[in-house]
Amino acid sequence: MKKLTHALLFLLFSYSSLAQSSSYLLLADRVFDGEAMHDGWAVVVSGDRIMAVGPREKVAVPKGATTIQYNNATITPGLIEGHSHLLLYPYNITDWDTQVLKESDSYRTARATVHARNTLMAGFTTARDLGTEGAGYSDVALKRAINEGIIPGPRLMVAGRAIVSTGSYGPKGYDNDMSIMLGAEPADGNDLIRVVRDQIGKGADFIKIYADYRWGIQGEDQPSFTLDELKLINEVTRSSGRVMVCHAKSREAIRRAVLAGAETIEHGDFIDLETGKLMKEHNVTYIPTIAAVDQITQYRGWKKGTAPDPANIINKKNSFRAAIQSGVAIGMGGDVGVFPHGENVLELELMVEYGLPVMDALRACTSVNARAFHLDQQFGFLKDGFKADVVVVSGDPGRNISDLRKVKFVMKDGVVYRKEN
Repeated sequence: MKKLTHALLFLLFSYSSLAQSSSYLLLADRVFDGEAMHDGWAVVVSGDRIMAVGPREKVAVPKGATTIQYNNATITPGLIEGHSHLLLYPYNITDWDTQVLKESDSYRTARATVHARNTLMAGFTTARDLGTEGAGYSDVALKRAINEGIIPGPRLMVAGRAIVSTGSYGPKGYDNDMSIMLGAEPADGNDLIRVVRDQIGKGADFIKIYADYRWGIQGEDQPSFTLDELKLINEVTRSSGRVMVCHAKSREAIRRAVLAGAETIEHGDFIDLETGKLMKEHNVTYIPTIAAVDQITQYRGWKKGTAPDPANIINKKNSFRAAIQSGVAIGMGGDVGVFPHGENVLELELMVEYGLPVMDALRACTSVNARAFHLDQQFGFLKDGFKADVVVVSGDPGRNISDLRKVKFVMKDGVVYRKEN
C-alpha cells in the first residue's frame, strides 16, 4: 500500500510539473506539419503557442524548456473531428429514440463530459458538434465548461438544436394525440428567420440544416427544404458572421444546399461525379461520415468481413470514390456518437479502406478541416505562432493510418493532458 501511495504521488508530481512548465522541446522520428511529413524535425512550444517548427539543429530552444522525446513516433497537429454528437452514444447500447425521449438532458450531459474527455485523449483537440438531438443547448454549456477548464475536452464548435422542416424528423411512429419531442427544431418559410436568429442567440456557432431526410413515400431520402428556404437561412446566418452546414444525402438536396451557400455537406451518401464537381466549383467541403453507415449496418446484423457488402455499403463506397475522382475537398467527420467517442480514428481507417490515400486522410483531419471550419490561422498545422495543439503517436500514420490510435501525448493550448512513457 505504501509503495502504491508513493507511485501515485510521483505520478501526480510529474503531471503537476508538466502542467506548470511553460516551454517544451518535442522530439520524435518525424513531424507531420498538417500538409507534409518531415524526418528529423522538432517542435518548440512556449506558453500556448508554437515557437518554432523545423530541423532539430535549427530550432531555438528556450532556456529551461522541458524536453519530451519519443522514439519510433510521429508528431502531428491536434486532430480535428468534423462531425460529432457528444450528447449521443452508440445505438447498439441504447437506441436513438430512447436516448432522445427517455433520458434527461442532465443525464445526457453527464455522459457527454466523459465523451468529451475520451475525444481529447484520443488526440482530437478540436471538434464540431452537429446537434444535441433533443438535448436543447446542452452543447453550449458543455463548450463553456471545457473553455473554463472545469472539464477536459476538445475545443468545441456547436450547432445547438439544428433545424428540420416540419413533418420530416423523428422520433416518429407515436400516437398523433401525443406531443413528441423531436431531435431537432422544426421551422419553415419565413419562420426560419426567427428560428435561425433564436438559435444564434442561444449560442449556436453555426447553423446546421437537414436539407433532406428519410420522408419519401418509400422512406427514401428526399429534399426537405426548397432552394429559396435554404437561401433565406443562409442569408440570415451569414449576416451574423456564421455559416450554414447541411445534412444532405440525396443529389437534389446536395445541389440545393450548395447553390444556397452551404459550406460543408454532411454524409453525401449519393454523391456522383457531377455533384462532386459542383461542390468543388463552389468551394464546399465534403464530410463523408462513412463510419456511421458502417456501424449502423453492423448493428442491424451485417457481419462485416464474412458477409457480402449490402447495398448501402456498396453505394457508400461508390459515392466516396466519385467524390475522390471529382476533386472536391474531403474533410474528416465520422458522426461519432453513433459509434464510441474516442474511437474517432475509425472514420479515417474507413476513408483509407474506401480509396483515399493515407496522407490525404491525415490532411483531412488536420489542414483540410481547419480550412473548412475557418480555423486555419491558428489550428490544423504545426507552424510558428499557431496555437500549441500537438499530438504524438507511436509509429508512422503517414504509412499506416491506424497508428493514430497509438496516442502517447496530447497537448491543447500548451497544456499537457496526456503523457505516456
